[in-house]
Amino acid sequence: MNTTSTASHGCGGGGTCGCGSKAPSTAQQSSPNAYPSIDTPAANDAAAFAQTSANIAPQPIASINGITLHVAGQRPDEESLRELAYTELLRQQAVTAGLLPRKNVLEAPELDDAERTVLESMVDAAVQVPAPTEEECQRYFDARKTQYVVGQAVHLRHILFAVTPGVNVQALSVHADKALISLLGKNVPVDLFGKLAGELSNCPTSTQGGDLGWVGPQDCAPELATTLFFQSEVPVGLGVQPRLIHTRFGFHIIDVLERRDGKTLAFDEVRERVAAQLAMQSRAKALHQYMSLLVGQALVEGIALDAADSPLVQ
Repeated sequence: MNTTSTASHGCGGGGTCGCGSKAPSTAQQSSPNAYPSIDTPAANDAAAFAQTSANIAPQPIASINGITLHVAGQRPDEESLRELAYTELLRQQAVTAGLLPRKNVLEAPELDDAERTVLESMVDAAVQVPAPTEEECQRYFDARKTQYVVGQAVHLRHILFAVTPGVNVQALSVHADKALISLLGKNVPVDLFGKLAGELSNCPTSTQGGDLGWVGPQDCAPELATTLFFQSEVPVGLGVQPRLIHTRFGFHIIDVLERRDGKTLAFDEVRERVAAQLAMQSRAKALHQYMSLLVGQALVEGIALDAADSPLVQ
């Protein structure tokens, strides 16, 4: 992770712990043998059978109004397939509107840059949202003041219990809870946190007692940033936090050593930024509604897409 001051480590940008440091060594990785595994021979046999069946079973061909999105046996991943489906929906809508020529095809054609520009212009014309009012902007700002603070940072250390393939997550959580309880007791030795970090943490910072240095909201994994900076008007207190923090990388025991509160910007300083955020949210909602209506009016086969059959969808 990149830090905001003198520290050269952190937790949020990369690696198995969410920090910008290199991935932990093999010895530091959570071992499948360290905690009870949910794998059993029966489970493995069932999984192997299911995988074999999935490989044998033919995958359905996805289509929009009879126009296929891929050839048989070459179904793309779901995200790519949805993108193809929405593009074909828009192409067919543009043909209906007389914006693109009709093509005598059975498979969705690739679009050139000019055709994609036509689709973008069509969407822009169909998805228009009013500019947010001053009152809406003020209300949005008042409800999210913690998002408009500059200069805030915390100096912290952590112990990461990484969720890795083969690890029993429930057993790992119990293991992490036991370590946390030992740090919250009375008369805890001052060096216990660093000792446990060296023994238990799956982060490269374990060799430094788990010290992440000074980090700001932009340096953290989103889940960690929310807890440390954006959760409420009252900042997280100093010391070992009483609960585990769960991020996409695993379970963290967090010890906040120091805090810089930063400065909350005035509404006038962020008025344009707030308006842009509101406009972007409104456009995203309107675009989702527009695409849902196109899905609801089309014959969609072989893929699940959100559909609406009413222009009054909210």
